[in-house]
Amino acid sequence: MLSLYSEVIGRFLQLLVAMKSALMAPWDSQLCEMSWHPQYRSSKFRHVYGKAASKEKCYDCVPITHSVHDNHFCAVNPHFIAVVTECAGGGAFLVIPIHQTGKLDPHYPRVCGHKGNVLDIKWNPFNDFVIASCAEDATVKIWDIPKHLLTKNITTPKKELLGHARRVGLIEWHPTANNILFSSGHDYKIMIWNLDTREDVLSNPVKILDAHKDVVLSMSFNTDGSLLATACRDKKIRLIDPRARTVLQEASYKSHRANKVLFLGNMKKLLSTGTSRWNNRQIALWDQNDLSVPLLEEDLDGSSGLLFPFYDSDTNMLYIVGKGDGNIRYYEISPEKPYLSYLMEYRSHLPQKGIGMMPKRGLEVSACEIFRFYKLIPTKSLIEPVSMIVPRRSESYQEDIYPLTTGGQPAMTAQEWLNGVNKGPLLVSLRPGSGPVNSLLQLPESEPPVKSPDLNKSQGGRMSPEEMQKKSEIKDSRNQLKVEERLPRNEHMRLSNGFDVFECPPPKTENEV
Repeated sequence: MLSLYSEVIGRFLQLLVAMKSALMAPWDSQLCEMSWHPQYRSSKFRHVYGKAASKEKCYDCVPITHSVHDNHFCAVNPHFIAVVTECAGGGAFLVIPIHQTGKLDPHYPRVCGHKGNVLDIKWNPFNDFVIASCAEDATVKIWDIPKHLLTKNITTPKKELLGHARRVGLIEWHPTANNILFSSGHDYKIMIWNLDTREDVLSNPVKILDAHKDVVLSMSFNTDGSLLATACRDKKIRLIDPRARTVLQEASYKSHRANKVLFLGNMKKLLSTGTSRWNNRQIALWDQNDLSVPLLEEDLDGSSGLLFPFYDSDTNMLYIVGKGDGNIRYYEISPEKPYLSYLMEYRSHLPQKGIGMMPKRGLEVSACEIFRFYKLIPTKSLIEPVSMIVPRRSESYQEDIYPLTTGGQPAMTAQEWLNGVNKGPLLVSLRPGSGPVNSLLQLPESEPPVKSPDLNKSQGGRMSPEEMQKKSEIKDSRNQLKVEERLPRNEHMRLSNGFDVFECPPPKTENEV
């Protein structure tokens, strides 16, 4: 009897063990998958953090516009920060030197030649002293900004573009061709202007794109400027060949209403921000060659403010800035699934009405700064710089987070682009002293000669990698000085990726050395 009882208990225990193993098998496999595929990917930008500037490095007492138009209202370059301001009886904007922080004089001069509210401003990417503006008076104006401090209002533009029948809400400079400007108005037309003319008043654009049936809300170029992506109020995203004036792709995906659209560098993908069917704020990722269905949709929150996307093609980082929010979300983009990886969020209790972005050539590389925003905070009449920083202990130049980036020189003329030529941007290095990255040519001052290292003093007659790199940098700077001496002062240098095409380019990596 006792043996029978023990046998029953043993079989019962075996059954319990078998049931436990069967129930735990899926969990074990999931744990195994999680161990092989960790939740956080290895990324050098995993710990990027946002750092707001101190009070003395902000721009205080700035009368920021009260307009409800959905634009940035701010444009930044390494020399100036321009911001749309309140103005009675017309439209105006301020141009403040980038280093002139602190309280702004209430009588500070303005750029005030428009007869209606200014809706958008953009700096010329190839000339830091030229800015374009558009307004409710249906005009686009090009302004020359003096290099010295403004002493009086600027009322006379360099050029005036008259072509739109209704107010002009968007302007964009071509990313690689010099003096090509796109403007979009509430007459549903996008006009292409060639500013390489002597006329002060232009009334005939070189091309007119009339493929839209409603107001264009956003425009974005691909890397070489051969394609234009637009988001329209009719809830459609269009991919357009601007020179042929043809629509190549059209997205009419009903569950995503796009407000802003952005090319993601050379990834052949588009990113749009908008709202979902349930009015949640949403971002969507699209294949450039197939806009029928998005590759990815992600709901963010239920707020109502517009989302502004910014993309850094050097680091593959995407920044999402919400109008009326205080926070800035940032992600890392990859060409394959899962495409979008959330990194972190910068948080602030001060909401932004608009935002400006500093070009890469204006960043402080010694502090490992990879992006810089300028938040417009109308409740405080304040412009607050926010730097995105990669935490590194070393104070030397971090080449892995600063690849070659877009410089301040055009890749071609306006007529070349209109004739069908496509060229990518000219690239430069952000390494201090590696070459000119400003939009205007500045010849360097004479420097004392630097003694080259003695080959006989190196070990075994051979140089260490550090000495070889130092010597190559010295040789490169000498070659560049020689070339600049041969060139006249009023001619631009012929640069390709930041180097003179007539000289042998210096080695970029240790393997090339």
